[in-house]
Amino acid sequence: MNELVKHVAESDSSHPVERLLRAIPIFADLPPAVLARLTLISEEFSVTRGTALCVQGLLPDVLHVLTEGQVALTGAAPDGTTAVVDVLRPVSHFVLAAVLTEQAYLMSAIAVQSCTGVAINAAGLRQLLREEPALALAVLHAQARDFRLMVRQVRDLKLRSAAQRLGCYLLALVEAPDAVRADIRLPFEKGLLAARLGCRAENLSRAFATLREHGVRTHGTRVLLQDIDRLRAFAVPDALPDPPWPDPGQSAVPPGEI
Repeated sequence: MNELVKHVAESDSSHPVERLLRAIPIFADLPPAVLARLTLISEEFSVTRGTALCVQGLLPDVLHVLTEGQVALTGAAPDGTTAVVDVLRPVSHFVLAAVLTEQAYLMSAIAVQSCTGVAINAAGLRQLLREEPALALAVLHAQARDFRLMVRQVRDLKLRSAAQRLGCYLLALVEAPDAVRADIRLPFEKGLLAARLGCRAENLSRAFATLREHGVRTHGTRVLLQDIDRLRAFAVPDALPDPPWPDPGQSAVPPGEI
């Protein structure tokens, strides 16, 4: 059970969709009246692996918020070539920019596991944004975070090698800030990880081989980091990380630059 689902289970709100919305960081600090209005245009969804939640080229009718499972964002070229652009884990929303601008999806979203979440009516959301400043500010902040994440990904592609990007990704999976060693699990298969890092599967294999010199050992999806300081010196993680989304009940807009 992930932390969001646990929080929903412990909530005393009477409406299940409202409980779920309250536990989503974007909406955690909304006034009760605004959250109630948002609940009226939202519904839970549950899909099986392989389900297309968004289709490239179509106009969005809902904003999806993923609360359990994993979703792959894929793009298709005119010649039919497809590629995985990113892999989303809870809690993630997609695709906010298309919903706000009423433009066609630039990517498709495919469930790579059984998924659950909330679907918010797109037209209803745009209307609420015109009427509810608190909601508008929360969504503006979410879109700003999306933009900053995209900038970081593009910058990493330009400035870091595949091995360094992989090293940074593995370091981000370490929960203990002062750890010198770690035993972690990759959250998804290596083919999806390669796409997440912006490289091909064969390049990912070479990246793992490079990281062996820096204390990284792999056993399937299990990864051992035997010398975190050595790996950090090689990968050089970002010195200006964005703060994580706050836990439900804390401020939904953390301090710092947007």
